[in-house]
Amino acid sequence: MAARSYGQYCGVTTAVELIGERWALLIVRDLLVGPRRYTDLKQGLPRIPTNILSSRLTELQDGGVVRRIPLRRGLAYELTPYGQALESVILELGRWGFQTMGDPQEGDVVTPDSLTMALRTAFQADAADDAEYELHVGEVALRASVRGGDLVVAQLAPPAPPGPPLDGRQPEGEPDAVIVAGPGIRRLIAGEITPDEAIAQDVLAVVRGDVSHLESFARTFHIAPLGAALTV
Repeated sequence: MAARSYGQYCGVTTAVELIGERWALLIVRDLLVGPRRYTDLKQGLPRIPTNILSSRLTELQDGGVVRRIPLRRGLAYELTPYGQALESVILELGRWGFQTMGDPQEGDVVTPDSLTMALRTAFQADAADDAEYELHVGEVALRASVRGGDLVVAQLAPPAPPGPPLDGRQPEGEPDAVIVAGPGIRRLIAGEITPDEAIAQDVLAVVRGDVSHLESFARTFHIAPLGAALTV
């Protein structure tokens, strides 16, 4: 358990004591993507001091949120079933925070795990078409596959920005659209700009596949303004 106690008998208090310390929720966020070694967690949270990472992992283990599992070489951390139950909380918290996220500040980074969770946060199963997208944001590359209202996100090695096929045809096995985007893709997900405006403003580019799939992408990954969500 975390050393801090609020001295109140309340479920919210217990939750905050378990996961309210600095960096704890981001560790949980990354572990929702899958088990991670200590070095993986440090790489995904480059600003966390090593002593704080060790302390948070110990606290989360003591609280029954995280456990260690053996690998062929060394150990990794994963969420327990109790920790996995935080997924809906993290996704809702991400949607709430998205409302006032604004533009990135100097030094802000996008990591494979943070972008994976961003897509899961914005995913609209009821509006999603079956499709496969490859998304490049900076050095991060993901493959997002939608089938029957389910989303699977796979992290790819960071290849060079992909170019169009030489003969103009879509190779077999390729995603429906390969999208190269900057942080401004937030504006498309928020519905502040249309797909056509996103292309015209150089927010993103569809470098392979049919550009019409961008309309489907915008429906599939969308976070409505909080006021609009409350009035639906």
